Amino acid sequence: MFGTSGIRGEVGSDVTADLALSVGRALASEGYRHVVVGRDTRESGAMLADALSAGVRECGGTVVDVGTAATPTIARSVGWLDADAGVAVTASHNPPEDNGLKLWNPSGQAFDGDQRAEITRRLDEGAYELVGADGVGGEHRWEESHERHVAALCDACGSLDGVHVAVDVGNGAGAVTATALRDLGATVTTLNAQPDGTFPARPSEPTAETCEDLCRFVAATDADLGVAHDGDADRTMAVDETGAFVPGDHLLALFGRARAGDGDRVAAPLNTSLAVDDALAEVGASVVRTKVGDVYVAERATEADVVFGGEPSGAWIWPDETLCPDGPLAACRLAETVHDRGPLSTQLDAIGGYVTRRESRPVDAKDEVMDHVGRLAAASYDEVDASDGVRVDRGDGWFLVRASGTQPLVRLTAEAAEAERATELFEAARSLFEEAADAAESATLQSE
Repeated sequence: MFGTSGIRGEVGSDVTADLALSVGRALASEGYRHVVVGRDTRESGAMLADALSAGVRECGGTVVDVGTAATPTIARSVGWLDADAGVAVTASHNPPEDNGLKLWNPSGQAFDGDQRAEITRRLDEGAYELVGADGVGGEHRWEESHERHVAALCDACGSLDGVHVAVDVGNGAGAVTATALRDLGATVTTLNAQPDGTFPARPSEPTAETCEDLCRFVAATDADLGVAHDGDADRTMAVDETGAFVPGDHLLALFGRARAGDGDRVAAPLNTSLAVDDALAEVGASVVRTKVGDVYVAERATEADVVFGGEPSGAWIWPDETLCPDGPLAACRLAETVHDRGPLSTQLDAIGGYVTRRESRPVDAKDEVMDHVGRLAAASYDEVDASDGVRVDRGDGWFLVRASGTQPLVRLTAEAAEAERATELFEAARSLFEEAADAAESATLQSE
């Protein structure tokens, strides 16, 4: 039921009010008696938040509703309010027909494997501790979450006087970013700032393709950088002052190098470019790799010598602030580096040296396909890491075939120092995937 980012799927089939009610019941029955609930801008969010809140209260818990808010605002509010857990009703970067539920601890860390397993068990067994009329819990609104998050960002970052930032909110819940940047002294221009859960301006996920308007705007104005969020603002991607989209691996290297020093480690998933390793080695730091998913990065970020964690997809974690990926904090920290160290393009000049190819392929039976990928890879290659998908190290480069934890996709990644070799490795990954997809389809037909 839980993927790498909580429960997520299409509203009306995978994600329903009945499911949200059951998750609320399971939370309160498991002992999470004081629960913060918030949502992104999707129309279905209000329905699901109401159902989840009803489930918590039906089992004697109390609910604090923070309304429409960024996921990092919701996650941080759990600790600020001394609550037991929080729930963000969001499908993050997924398309508008989807929604989901992501569960948070007071530290800002998402529920770990053991916690998710206990909630799943209660859902499977219907093990809820319903109360009578005199035990039903209460609910109240907390209107100050936005202001509290802004204050935290201003405390974490220095003056941004003289910096012009273009913020593409993507019609999502990330308005806190623009407010914080202005309070820190930056000049801010917003794009797509009207909340609208149908995401009419661009798809929710901020990528080089979906952020073309932001790139053009920055290139045509005096903006020093651009930042873009997904629907719930747990992700941030960037555009430099020339209008060039910054690859997520390079942004990870920039953030990590700015935070880490000799002997420190940075947590990053196994689909991360070797450019990050090289950039950190220059300051005496190193990378510790995790499974793909911010929950796994956050788990490693609890270790004492891990000072930063991130994913090339745009999730950034500063564990001294919060264990939740905080897109608004990333935006403010990035603007701070421009204020203190000069143009973003110049800072990125020394980062790179590798060619990385990425592609996502839609697939219905991704688990069955990945089973075949694993068997085929084991029969064809010596250096195979199957800890999360199938990663094949070829000495002069690597490729990864991995099922998405949030969508019906299989993601292909390949990297090498030379473009021609990266293409060869990418074609090997694609061939492996296509052979596995054919085998899975044949096996399905034979069983019918």
